[in-house]
Amino acid sequence: MKDLFGQALLDYYNGQHAENLITSTNISDDDELPLPYLFRGFKAMPTIEKTALKLCRGRILDVGCGAGNHSLYLQNKGFNVKAIDISKGAIEVAKMRGVSHVEGLDVLDEVERFDTILLLMNGTGIFQELNKVAHYLNHLKSLLSSGGQILIDSSDIKYMYEDDDGGYWMDLNAGYYGELDYYLSYKGEDEIAMKWLYLDFETLKTACETVGLQCEKIEDGAHFDYLARLVLI
Repeated sequence: MKDLFGQALLDYYNGQHAENLITSTNISDDDELPLPYLFRGFKAMPTIEKTALKLCRGRILDVGCGAGNHSLYLQNKGFNVKAIDISKGAIEVAKMRGVSHVEGLDVLDEVERFDTILLLMNGTGIFQELNKVAHYLNHLKSLLSSGGQILIDSSDIKYMYEDDDGGYWMDLNAGYYGELDYYLSYKGEDEIAMKWLYLDFETLKTACETVGLQCEKIEDGAHFDYLARLVLI
């Protein structure tokens, strides 16, 4: 990985913001991801993110922390937060912004236990593919303290396949419709494509039940997204 995401965060933090990130998928065209949004404060966050932060308790793991927005908010509220990300640039920015405990780490390599595990901004994306969901959920489950919770958001992107007549053009032989190839570019460079998974709530709930987790929908967002809480059965 070139870590173009991390480079963009570093540029913005250092006052060198000249252009935004460009994202696309195998079913969508190029779209700008404004860098200021990646540094948003609590007031600018979507409702489901605000709800998730308000539900946090105990020792917290912020998975895919990015620039550290969620960690900083929780840290300022007095919580003990560990922030992790696989982007070296993101980790550097989070540290410079004041996140106390931040580490460059894949969640599958995490071994500590937490009362709240936070996966926001389409937290199911890191699962990559439907057939890997159980593996990730089992690992996340192993990181929970007694009475712990996982707060995760995602979207049902079925709407992206809808045609003008209200029908759907999904290829039923192509696998789960939420499995996407995700592309990112910055300053004329292209990142290596990665797998990214959007899970509808019922599919997430079924996956949770197979690994011994109870899945509850907490709130629907403004655009086919939702926040869920997972706890041990």
